[in-house]
Amino acid sequence: MLDFMDKEKEKITTAIPVLPLRDVVVFPHMIVPLFVGREKSIAALQSAMKYEKGIFLVAQKNAKKDEPAEDDIYRIGTIGIIIQLLRLPDRTVKVLVEGRARGIIKKYLPNEDYFLAEVEEVPVVADPDAMKTEALMRSIKEAFDIYLKLSRKVHVEIASTVAAMDDPSKFADVVVSNVNVKLEDRQIILEIINVNDRLEAIYALIVAENEILQVEEKIKRRVK
Repeated sequence: MLDFMDKEKEKITTAIPVLPLRDVVVFPHMIVPLFVGREKSIAALQSAMKYEKGIFLVAQKNAKKDEPAEDDIYRIGTIGIIIQLLRLPDRTVKVLVEGRARGIIKKYLPNEDYFLAEVEEVPVVADPDAMKTEALMRSIKEAFDIYLKLSRKVHVEIASTVAAMDDPSKFADVVVSNVNVKLEDRQIILEIINVNDRLEAIYALIVAENEILQVEEKIKRRVK
């Protein structure tokens, strides 16, 4: 029998099925619907459902690769649980997953049906400079408010959710998961363990995205 995350104890043990993802990076604290069609991926989900719902959610380096090898998959991803799994008439699967913690693939284990790996939980590294953490969080909240007004694509309710957060790591992950940035940038953020370093990177991404959105707004006004 395989061992997975114990939902009550938040404990990671050895072998976890791996679900390679195309065009998406799942962060801890995110609840995400996924549509899965590849046989290996469906087999991984079925195994995860059978053994306490643990699953390792990790992005592919090249989304166009239909049959990725181990080297085509990033090593750092998110350990998650399956909330709901629905088999569709076209033999694909719709699954609702929740990210729980960062993890790193230590090694792949022999398994023909799906990717199986030893995954180690990556602990959050809090920065000793608490004053800097607070300053970064305030700066991000201000920049994120501007982003919400400019983008008009994200539910404004998220602003109040973010404003109420006091856990810097969770705050960082929730914010970046609601900003439209490239998959490569999301993966970079996921791999930053030190909280202040992650906050700095997220702030830079939001500021850059705001600048692009402001230029787009000016262009639209000129065209009108």
